[in-house]
Amino acid sequence: MAKIVFPDSFAPFTDGCKELTSDAVTYRELTQELEARWPKLAEMLARTAVAIDGQIYQDAFVEPIGVQSEVFFMARIEGG
Repeated sequence: MAKIVFPDSFAPFTDGCKELTSDAVTYRELTQELEARWPKLAEMLARTAVAIDGQIYQDAFVEPIGVQSEVFFMARIEGG
C-alpha cells in the first residue's frame, strides 16, 4: 500500500484527514479513488502538484505508484 499525505489546505475537503493508504497503482487511479471518497476534492487536485517518491510532477496522471511509495500533495508551482 502506498502512503498518501495531504497538506493542511486539504483538511476542509478531506474531512480533516491528513494521511491514508491506497492500493492505487497509478496517479490517475489514486485521484479517481480520492474524488469518489471526497467529491469536493476534485477542484483542489486540479490545482495541486504531487511528489511521488520525492519526484515532483505537475501532471502525473500516468505515473506509477509502487507498493511502498509515498505520495505528497503540494501547491502547484506556476511559471512567471
